[in-house]
Amino acid sequence: MENLLRKAVQTKRQFLINKLIQSGVYKKNNKHLYEWTLTELEQEYNASISDNKKLIIK
Repeated sequence: MENLLRKAVQTKRQFLINKLIQSGVYKKNNKHLYEWTLTELEQEYNASISDNKKLIIK
């Protein structure tokens, strides 16, 4: 079970990192994406999605 949870977290982190890189985010506050926590990655990803929706709506 422990390995399953660890793999799920790693997979989600990698997915979010890839999506953020595709949107042009590589580093923020002198901290590379791979150094971010899962929560930080999720927040940045959600913010980028929100920004994109605002651009589409306008």
